[in-house]
Amino acid sequence: MTFMRPTFLALLTLVVCVVSPASFAKPAPELVLQLATGDNDAKVAALYAIAGSADPEALPILEALRDDTLKSLGGKQAIIYDGETAIDAVTGAKLAKVPDELEDVVSNNRVTNALEGALAALDLISPDKALRLAAVKKLQDSANPAILPLLDKALAVETDPQTITLLRLTQAAAQLQHPDKATRLAAIETLGASGEPNAKQLLAALLEKDGANYKEADESVRVAAQQGINSINSHLKLGETLGGLFTGLSLGSILLLAALGLAITYGLMGVINMAHGELIMIGAYAAYAVQNVIRAHAPGLFEYYPLIAIPVAFMVSALVGVLMERLVIRFLYGRPLETLLATWGISLMLIQAVRSLFGAQNVMVENPAWLSGGIQVMGNLILPYNRLAIIAFAVLVVLGMGLILTRTRLGLFVRAVTQNRQMASCVGVATPRVDTVAFALGSGIAGLAGCALSQVGNVGPDLGQGYIIDSFMVVVLGGVGQLAGTVYAALGLGVLNKLLEGFAGAVLAKIAVLVFIIIFIQKRPQGLFAVKGRFVEQ
Repeated sequence: MTFMRPTFLALLTLVVCVVSPASFAKPAPELVLQLATGDNDAKVAALYAIAGSADPEALPILEALRDDTLKSLGGKQAIIYDGETAIDAVTGAKLAKVPDELEDVVSNNRVTNALEGALAALDLISPDKALRLAAVKKLQDSANPAILPLLDKALAVETDPQTITLLRLTQAAAQLQHPDKATRLAAIETLGASGEPNAKQLLAALLEKDGANYKEADESVRVAAQQGINSINSHLKLGETLGGLFTGLSLGSILLLAALGLAITYGLMGVINMAHGELIMIGAYAAYAVQNVIRAHAPGLFEYYPLIAIPVAFMVSALVGVLMERLVIRFLYGRPLETLLATWGISLMLIQAVRSLFGAQNVMVENPAWLSGGIQVMGNLILPYNRLAIIAFAVLVVLGMGLILTRTRLGLFVRAVTQNRQMASCVGVATPRVDTVAFALGSGIAGLAGCALSQVGNVGPDLGQGYIIDSFMVVVLGGVGQLAGTVYAALGLGVLNKLLEGFAGAVLAKIAVLVFIIIFIQKRPQGLFAVKGRFVEQ
C-alpha cells in the first residue's frame, strides 16, 4: 500500500509468510528481540506476528511491554525487569545480577495500538465467550493482513453467532489492506452488506486523497467502495426509521400507562384530577423506596425488586387516591372548576410532602441486570431491555384492565355508571362506592406508570408534571371513558411525535401534535370512540 513505509512493508511481508494458517508456533526469539530493540516499524511487525501466533506463552512479554517493564540491554538482549529481579525475556532465565545499563523501550501510538490488538488476540482462544467477543471488538481497530491467519483459525472453531459475525467483519477490514485486488473487492462486498457504521468509515478511507492522488489507486476498487457506502447508508436509514418507530412505541406505552388511570377517573366521574401526575410520581418514589429497603435488608433479592415494587406502587398510589376522593373530591362532584382548583392544590401539597421526605434533588432508581443493556438488531439500532419491558408491562396492564371492565361485577358497575349514573343508581348500584373503588383503581394504575417510569430515568418531585397534560390529551383524543380509544390515542401520539421530531425537532413536533389534536376535536368532539348509552335530556 502507498501509505506504508518500505521497511515496514518488507517486515510485514516476512511476517505474513512466516505465520501461515497451518503454522501457529511460539513467538520466535527474534520477535521478542524486535519488541525490545527494534524500531517502531519492527515492533509493530513483531506484535502482528505474535498476534497471528496466538501463543499464550507470549502474554508475559506483552504485559511487560504494556507495563514498561520490558527493557533493552545494549540493544542486543530483551530483559524483563520489575524493579527487583531481571529475567531474560527469550529464555526465561533469571539473571544473577541486574545490569546497570538497562534501557527503556520507547513506543509510539502505532505500537500501543498494535500491542492492544496482540493482547486481544490471545483472548480469541479463551473458553469465555464474553472475552472472545470483547477481543474481536478490539481487533477491529487494528485489523491488518498479518492477523488474517489468526482470524481464519478463530472462525474455524467459533460457535457464537455474534462473535462469528464480528470476526468476518474484522477479517474483511484486514483484507482491505491486502495487495490482491480480488481480495479487496470481496472485502468491500462483505463490508457493504453488513450495514455497520464502522464499515462505512473503512470504505470511506479508500476514497480519501493523499495530495492529488487517491490512497486507493485502483478505480474499480473505489467504485465498489462507493457502492458499498451507498448500501450501508440505505441500511442505516432503515435502522433510523425503525428506531424512531420503536422509540415512538415506547413513548406511547409510557403515555398509555400514564393516561389509563385518568381515563377511568375522568371518564367515570368527570373529575379533572390535576393531581394525577403526582400519583404517578408517588408510584415512582414507591419503587425507589422498595429498592432501598431491599438493598439494605435483602440484597440477594435486588434483581427482583421491580417485581416487588409493582404491587407496592399500586397500593400506595391507590391509597392516596382513596383519601383524595373520600376527603375532598366527594364533596365537589358537579362543580368542575372547584374540583380542578382543589386537585391542583393537592398536587402542590403532594410535591412538597415528597420534597420533605426525600429531598428536592432527583433520586436514581437502578436497573437490575435483566433490565440493563439491549438487543442489537442492526448496527445503529439497539432495543433497550428496560423499554421492551415497559411495552410488555403496558400490554399486560391493558389486558388486565380489559378483563376487569368486561368480566367482573365491578367492571359491570363501572360501565353502568359511566353510561348513565342516574339509571345505575335507580337499579341499586351504590354509585358512591363505585366512585371510590374506580378512583382507587385509576390512582393505582398511575402508580404503576410511575413504577415503570422509574426504570427509564431519574425520579424527582416534578416527575408527574411532564405527563399530566399529555395524559389529558390522550384521554380526550381517544374518547372519554373509552379504554380502546386511550390505547389507540396513546400509541398513535407517541409514534407521531417521534416521527415528527426527526423532521422538525422536539419543540415544533410538540406544537404540531397539539394543533392536530385541536383540529381533530373540533371536527369530532367525542374523540375516536364515543360513549354508548341512553340519556334523557332535562
